[in-house]
Amino acid sequence: MRPSISSCEAGYTLVVLNILAVNPGSTSTKLAVFAEGALACGDVIRHDAATLRACGTLWDQFDLRWQAVHDWAARHAPELAAVAAMGGLFRPLIGGTYTVNERMLNDARANLQGEHASNLGCALAHRLAAEYGCPAYVVDPVSVDELEPLARYSGHPAIERRGLSHALNIHAAARRAAAQLGMPLEDSRVIVAHLGGGISVAPVKGGRIVDVNDASSDGPFSPERTGGLPLQRFIDLCFCGSCSERDMRTLVMGRGGLVAYLGTNSAMEVEKRIAACDDFAREVYQAMAYQIAKEIGAMAAVLAGSVHAIVLAGGLAGSAMLVDWIRERIKFIAPVLVYPGEDEMGALAQAALRVIRGEVQPLEY
Repeated sequence: MRPSISSCEAGYTLVVLNILAVNPGSTSTKLAVFAEGALACGDVIRHDAATLRACGTLWDQFDLRWQAVHDWAARHAPELAAVAAMGGLFRPLIGGTYTVNERMLNDARANLQGEHASNLGCALAHRLAAEYGCPAYVVDPVSVDELEPLARYSGHPAIERRGLSHALNIHAAARRAAAQLGMPLEDSRVIVAHLGGGISVAPVKGGRIVDVNDASSDGPFSPERTGGLPLQRFIDLCFCGSCSERDMRTLVMGRGGLVAYLGTNSAMEVEKRIAACDDFAREVYQAMAYQIAKEIGAMAAVLAGSVHAIVLAGGLAGSAMLVDWIRERIKFIAPVLVYPGEDEMGALAQAALRVIRGEVQPLEY
C-alpha cells in the first residue's frame, strides 16, 4: 500500500534560502519547506502500520520512506539551500547543528543507542541533499548529552544515566522562553517539560540541558510509556517466565502509561471519558499530571530553586485540563509558560538557516 499524503498548499514561489525539514516518526514522516525561515508548505506522510511491520527491521523501511520523501520533494521543492533532519540515537553529543557525514550514517544504521525512527532522518536528508547539491544537517539529536557530572550517577557504576531526551524541542522552547523573559539565553535558568508520547523534563541552564529523565525508561509515565517503575516488582515481572525480552521492552515503551491503564494513547479520548464521568480515567490522568509536576519539582532542586520560568511544551501542553493540574502544583516555583504543540520542523529550519547565514558554524560529528 502506498503512503497516504495529506494536502499541501501550492503556488508558492520559492526563494533562494529554502530549507526542507524531515522528521521521521514511528508511522509517519513529517516534511516541510521553509522559505527564508517562513513555512511555505508542510505535510505529514502517513505510512500504513501493517506495511511497516511487514518490512521487518527499522532500516528495511528506508526505501519505502525514501520514495515518499523523494516524490513529495519533487512536487514541492524545486530548489533547496539545505535539508535539515531530526537526529537520532547517535553517540553522546553537545547540542547544535551537525553536518551529516559517513560516521553519523554508520552509527545511525547500527542503531548505536537504540532503534528509533529518528535514526532514519540523517540518511533521508543525506540522500535528498545529494540530489539537490546542497548540505544536509541534523539538529539537536535525541542523543544530545549535556549532563553535569552529578547527574550521571544512577546508584550503580554498571549503569550510568544518559542524556537522551526531546532535545530539539527542549532547546527551542528554552530559546523562546528566554526571548519572552527578555534575557539572553546564556543567563536563563528554566525548566522545560516536553509533553508528548514520551515526556522529558529538563533543567536548562544557560541553554544547556544539565539534567533530564530518560523518557524511554525514567520519569513520569506518558501516553505510551511507563516512565520509572519500582525496581523490585519490575525484576519479578522480568523473570516471571511468561514475558520475553521484547515483551518487556514493549511494555515499558509502547504499551505503558495511558495505553496500559486505559487502552488508549489519545489525551482527547481520555478527556471525553472524563467528561462522561469516568472516575478511573480522571484519576489516571491526574496521576500523570502529578508525576509530571513531581519531576519538575525535582529539577527545580537541580537549579537550587533559582528558576526564571517553567515551560510546558509539546502536544499535551494543549490540554487545558492537564496543564491546570500541573500548574496548581508547581506555580509556587516560578512563572509557568505554556507553548502548546511541537515546533520541531520550524526549529530544524531555523537552525539550518543560522548556519547558511553564517551566524553559527556547523559542528562535525
